[in-house]
Amino acid sequence: MNKLTVIYSLSTLPYYAKAKQEISPKDGLCSSDGRILTSKEPESLPGGFRLDRFELYTAALSSLTRRRDGNRTVMYCDSRGAEYFRKAGLLSLWDEVKTTIPDDLDGINPRMFWAAGKLYALNSTPCPLLMLDTDFIAWKLPEFDSDIVAAHREPLLQNIYPPVTTFRMKPDYIFDKRLNYSAEPLNTAFLYMDNDGFKQYYVHNAVRFMKSAESCGDYLTYMVFAEQRLLAILADNHKIKVGTVMEYGKQHAQKSYSHTWGAKQIMRNKPEQCERFCEKCRNRIRTDFPDWGFIIDLIK
Repeated sequence: MNKLTVIYSLSTLPYYAKAKQEISPKDGLCSSDGRILTSKEPESLPGGFRLDRFELYTAALSSLTRRRDGNRTVMYCDSRGAEYFRKAGLLSLWDEVKTTIPDDLDGINPRMFWAAGKLYALNSTPCPLLMLDTDFIAWKLPEFDSDIVAAHREPLLQNIYPPVTTFRMKPDYIFDKRLNYSAEPLNTAFLYMDNDGFKQYYVHNAVRFMKSAESCGDYLTYMVFAEQRLLAILADNHKIKVGTVMEYGKQHAQKSYSHTWGAKQIMRNKPEQCERFCEKCRNRIRTDFPDWGFIIDLIK
């Protein structure tokens, strides 16, 4: 049985930046690059901040499953995220909730780099560690025999992973031509790391890239470069042994892991599918974690 620290993260700023831009882009609430331009507090937005029900259920099952197997789980978030979980009565889902992620994401563009909080969570946790997305459930863990174990490799599709020459960067940022940019990216919905020195090197370079990127309306390729492609490139350069737990394109041909990533928008668009999924999660909580049945009443 693997016993290690399992970490999750939540930065609320990207949600608020996106909401402000969508609610009233022409009224100056948010610039086209995601920077907040209004003095209004995020809580003044209609409805405030909340996670989708299905994501709360997967977050609950993910943490409870790891705790049942003897792992310690930690949720890293900003102050608003911690307050959200407190008001929802969900703080007890994790062994600890830490407000380590900066409320302002340390100046990083929250629209372009919506997953930047994961890098700050990594930076705050000593190895060995396992980082899981809140929509990823590891029903059981593998035997870790590599310094890095990710969910799976991803092909270098140009609409997702374009040539680095297409990125608009500040003048002082130069891509190292000695690196192998053909290394296949690593999906980090599941990420095990057992090398503190390399972890810090990766985080430093990812944050440097995010802070050096020129603001633009690209909300995908810059983020996945910093989070997933750069990890593979740097691991290749440092000859770090890398493993994966799934094969790309065959993620559903196994029963050890559940990841709702591709289905989240479908559930948002189709309430009946969302309800069916949530009922499956409720039944799993009742069956596997009967002492945590009260959580069902808290997830609304």
